[in-house]
Amino acid sequence: MVDSYVKWRIVDPRKFFVSFKGDERLAQDRLTQLVRSALNEEFTKRTVREIISDQREQVMQGIRKKVADDAADIGVEIVDVRLKRVDLLAEISDSVYRRMEAERKRVANELRSTGAAESDKIRANAERQRDTILAEAYREAQKIKGSGDAKATALYAEAFGRDPQFAQFYQSLEAYRSSFKDKRDVMVVEPNGEFFKFLHKKN
Repeated sequence: MVDSYVKWRIVDPRKFFVSFKGDERLAQDRLTQLVRSALNEEFTKRTVREIISDQREQVMQGIRKKVADDAADIGVEIVDVRLKRVDLLAEISDSVYRRMEAERKRVANELRSTGAAESDKIRANAERQRDTILAEAYREAQKIKGSGDAKATALYAEAFGRDPQFAQFYQSLEAYRSSFKDKRDVMVVEPNGEFFKFLHKKN
C-alpha cells in the first residue's frame, strides 16, 4: 500500500489541450495511471525492506524517469515524484507478524530446550561428583573407624591380658549399662546369681 504524490506542470498547452480538451481532472487520472504502472514496475524489482530503506531514492528517480517520457507526449513535465508512505496491507502485515511471532516462539522453545538439557547435564554431573565425594568420605571414615577399632581392641586385649579380673569386671559393667539403659525395662533374674556378683561386693 503506497501513498505517493506527483508534482507536474503544463509545458505544452497545445498538446495538453488536444490530449484532454483542457480537462485537468482527465490529466490527473492519466498521470495517476502512469505513476501506478511505474510504481508496479519498480516494486517488482525490490523487496519492501529495500524500498523503505536504502533504495527509496532510486525508486522515486526511476518512477519519475518512466513517467516523464510518457508525460512529455501530453504536454506535461514531471517536476517530482515522492513516496510518502509504504506499508504492507493489513492482512499481509498480520500474516507477517504471525510468522515472526511463530519464529520467535520457535527460537525461544529451542533455547529453552537447550537450556533444560544443559541444566540436566550439569545437575547429573554435580550429583555424580557428590556421590563420588560421599563414597570417598565414607570409605575414608570406615578406614579411620576400622583403624580406631583395631587400636581399641588391641588396647583392651592388652589391658585384659594383664588383669583377667578387670576384664571380667569391665564386661559386667558393659552388661549393666546395656541392661539398665531404659528405666521402664523389667528384668526377671535371681538376685544372688552370677550376673549381679559385682553389685554385692563392697570392696
